Amino acid sequence: MTKLHVSDDYDAVLDRIAEIDPVLRQEADKGEQLCRLTDESAAALLSTGALRIGIPRELGGYEFSPTQTIETIARISYADASAGWAFMAVQMVTGTTAAYLGDEAVRELYPDPAAGRHALIAGQGTRLGKAERVDGGYRVSGQWGFASGIAMATHIHTAAFCAETGEALIFTFPKEQAELIDNWDVLGLRATGSIDYVCEDLFVPASHAFVISTMDTRHGGAVYRMGLANMAGVCHTGWALGVGRRLLDELKALVGRKTGAPGATVDTAEFHAEYARAEARLRSARAWAMEVWAENEATLDGGELLTTEQETLTRLMLNNTTWAVAEVGQAVHKWAGTAAIRRGELQRFLRDLNTGTQHVTSGPVVLQNCGRSLAGLAPDARWVFLELKENSG
Repeated sequence: MTKLHVSDDYDAVLDRIAEIDPVLRQEADKGEQLCRLTDESAAALLSTGALRIGIPRELGGYEFSPTQTIETIARISYADASAGWAFMAVQMVTGTTAAYLGDEAVRELYPDPAAGRHALIAGQGTRLGKAERVDGGYRVSGQWGFASGIAMATHIHTAAFCAETGEALIFTFPKEQAELIDNWDVLGLRATGSIDYVCEDLFVPASHAFVISTMDTRHGGAVYRMGLANMAGVCHTGWALGVGRRLLDELKALVGRKTGAPGATVDTAEFHAEYARAEARLRSARAWAMEVWAENEATLDGGELLTTEQETLTRLMLNNTTWAVAEVGQAVHKWAGTAAIRRGELQRFLRDLNTGTQHVTSGPVVLQNCGRSLAGLAPDARWVFLELKENSG
C-alpha cells in the first residue's frame, strides 16, 4: 500500500518562495502589460524548484501533500495573483502527467527533475477536442482555450474525445506542434497568458495519452489517486485563500493611512463590523478547507480512494472558498473607496479575483450537483471528472 507522502522539502521551498516575493510583486504590472509572466517572474519561480512540487518523488520531484500544495500556491498568489494562477496550472499538469503516463513517455518528459531537466506542461482539460484512433496512437484536432502559463511551458496537455472508444483522453505533446493564438484580452488574470491553441490532425502516440478520469497511477504515491478534478480543487483552493488574504491585508494597510482624517469612513462602526465579518468569512473558509483536506489525506494515507461524499464535500468546499473570497473582495472594494479604481495592486487583485471566480470548478452546475448528492437525490451517482453521473453498473 502506497501511503500519502508528506515532503520534508516543504519548509525549504517556502523559504525560497519568500525570497522571490519582491520579484513577483515588482514584475506584476509589467506582466499585465505583456499578457504573460515576465521572464524575470518565470525565472524566479523556476529557481525555487517549486514547479516540482507535483512531480512524483520517485522521479525526482517533491510530491507535496494536498495541504502543502495549498499553502505553497497561496504564498505565490499572495505576491501576485496571476503568477499564482499560472504556477498552479503548470505545476499541477506537469506533476499529474508524470503520475499517469507510462515509463516510455516519462523517460522522455522527465529525464532528471532533480537537476531541473523535465518538461513544463500547460494546457486545458475541460473543453474536448476530437481524437481518432490510428495505428500507434491518435490523430487529435480542436481548438482549446485557457492555456494558463503556456508561455513558460515546453509541452501541452489537452483533452479530446475518442468516439471509437467512448473515452475522453488527455494528450501530451511538444508546444511547437500546436498553433498558439494570441487572444488573451481580458479584465483580470492578464499575466497568466491563458491563450487559445489549435491542433489539426496532430499525431500523438498512445504512450502519451491517458484517460481523463483515471485514478490509476503509474508513478508516485497516494496523492495521485484523487484524479485530475480533485487535484485541480487543491490548486484553486490555495489560489483563492492567497488572494483573499492579500486583499484584506491591502485594505488594512489602506485604512491605517486613512484613519483620523476628517469624515473618514474607516472610523465608523459600520466599517469596523464589516471588516470583522470579512475576516471571519475568510478564516472560516480556510478552516473548512483545511478540515476537508485533512480528512481526505487520512483516507488516501489509509490506502483508500475518496468516497463520493468526500468528493462532493471537496467540490462544495472549493465553491464556498471561492465565493467567500469573492465576498471579501466586495467588502474591500466598498471600503477602499476610490483607491480601488485607480491603477495599482489593489485594483489588479480585485480584477484578478473577479476573473478567477468564473472558473468552471466553482461554477453553478458543480454546486447544483453537490446539493443533489448531499440531499440524497442521487444515491447511486459518482463523480467522473467534473460531472456527477449515475452508476450504470
